[in-house]
Amino acid sequence: MTDPAGSAALVAPTTIVFIRHGESEVTVRRIIGGHRTCSGLSDLGRRQATALHDRLAASGELEPTVLYSSGYPRARETAEAIAPAFGLPIVVDEALGEHDPGPECDGLGFADFVDRFGTPDWENDPHGVTFPGGETVAEFHHRVGRAISRLVDEHAGGAIVVVCHGGVVDAAFRLLLRLPMTGGFDLHTLNTSLTEFTRIPTEGRARRWRLVRYNDAAHLVGLPSETPRISQGGS
Repeated sequence: MTDPAGSAALVAPTTIVFIRHGESEVTVRRIIGGHRTCSGLSDLGRRQATALHDRLAASGELEPTVLYSSGYPRARETAEAIAPAFGLPIVVDEALGEHDPGPECDGLGFADFVDRFGTPDWENDPHGVTFPGGETVAEFHHRVGRAISRLVDEHAGGAIVVVCHGGVVDAAFRLLLRLPMTGGFDLHTLNTSLTEFTRIPTEGRARRWRLVRYNDAAHLVGLPSETPRISQGGS
């Protein structure tokens, strides 16, 4: 018996590039910055985004067919900075946002959060409560995974650029490379770095992804690594 899936035509390559936003004000201020309290990029974050734009405009290394952004101000500002290098409109997709801490934790200082709720357990039960009133790790990964699957279906054979967050990059690794939801590795995704995956052409419905590059931030040479953090003496 012939396999209908195996006899299907080869799937055209699809590329998806994730760009983490520039350094944010909430990072400098050491607070949990969900979508309710995100105040955009720091001065250094804007310099990082400009440096990325200049690199992409000069190199032409990315030729996306579509440009997406998370709805967070820090991601949208980064997308707005680099969009002229592509000549594309920005499609804002709220499903590409960072792990939602919920209304009770959004805007809390990191130290205040630990004092009130303790240190979250990110490594064990993905269904456990990490942010009271917010998303679990499983819920976050489900949301982001569905969004990524939708993008690669809608833009099959294209080149997708997504301006997003470190947590979204982590979730993309786990989805596209079929890795466990928690544990296994520890990523430190740099601000405005590029992480690129390409789908390997296969017969039938199989989807196999190859990691092309991770944490490509060559454009940041010469810039400070970070803005000095503001200590939190209380909420």
